[in-house]
Amino acid sequence: MEKPVQIIIEPEKGTANFFHELYEYRELLVFLSLRDILVRYKQTVFGVAWAVMRPVLTMAIFTFIFGNLAHMPSHGIPYPVLVFAAMLPWQFFANTVAESSNSLIANENMVSKVYFPKIIIPTSSMMVSLLDFFISFAILITMMLYYKMWFNSRFLFFPLYLLLLVFLSLGIGYWISALNVKYRDFRYIVPFALQVGLYVTPVGFSSAVVPDKWKFLYALNPMVGIVDGFRWVLLGNSIELYTGGIYLSVSCTFLILLTGIWFFNKNESSFADII
Repeated sequence: MEKPVQIIIEPEKGTANFFHELYEYRELLVFLSLRDILVRYKQTVFGVAWAVMRPVLTMAIFTFIFGNLAHMPSHGIPYPVLVFAAMLPWQFFANTVAESSNSLIANENMVSKVYFPKIIIPTSSMMVSLLDFFISFAILITMMLYYKMWFNSRFLFFPLYLLLLVFLSLGIGYWISALNVKYRDFRYIVPFALQVGLYVTPVGFSSAVVPDKWKFLYALNPMVGIVDGFRWVLLGNSIELYTGGIYLSVSCTFLILLTGIWFFNKNESSFADII
C-alpha cells in the first residue's frame, strides 16, 4: 500500500526572494490591485473625482495659509504649483502607508485560509496609490501649462525619485501592516502620525526656510529629500537641492525597505493564528 503524499507549501525565506515571489504571484498582485481600486470608489457619489479633489483642496488651503498669509518664499514659482509638486509624493506616501497598514486585517479571510505570499496584500495597496499619483500628475501638468511652465532636462531623474518614493512607502507599509496584526493600536497611531508628518515635511512651504544649522537634522525625515527632489526635477532651475538630504533619504529608504521586508517575512507565519 502506497503511503499518502503530503505536500507542504512553505514561503521562500530571505529578503533576496522578495522580488522573485512578487513575480511568481504577479497575476494575484494585479487582481488584488484592480479589486482595491474598484472597492475604493464603490458607492461613492463623486467616484474617481475624489482622487482629484483631495490634493486640489489641500493645495488650495496650503497656498492660502503659507503663500498668502505667511508669505513664504516660492523661488519665483507660482505658489500653487510649488505646493502641488510636493503634494504628488506626499499623497502617494500617505495613501500607501494608510491603506497598507490595515490591509492584512481587512483581508483576514484570505490570510487565514489560503496560502500565498502575504506581502502581496500591502504591495497591492501601493498600486492603488500609484493610480491616484498619475491622476494628480496630470493635474500638475495642466497647472504648469496654465502658468506657461514646462519640464527641463532634470525631468530625466523623475523615475529615480519615483522609485525612491515607492521603496520608502512600501518599507514603512510592510513594517506597520505586520505590527498592526499584533498591536491594533497602530490603526490609531498611523492617521495621527501622517497628520503630523504632513506639517513637518516641506509640502506647504519650501525647505529653504529651514536654517542651515538645522538642515541635516531636518533631513533625517526621509520624505524631506524626496519632496525636495520632486520639486527639483519638476519645477526648473530656480530650485536648489540639498544634496546631504538626498543622501540621507536614499540611505534611510533602503534601510527601511530591507528591514521592512525582513520583519514582514519573519512574522508572516504567525499572521493566520493571530488574526
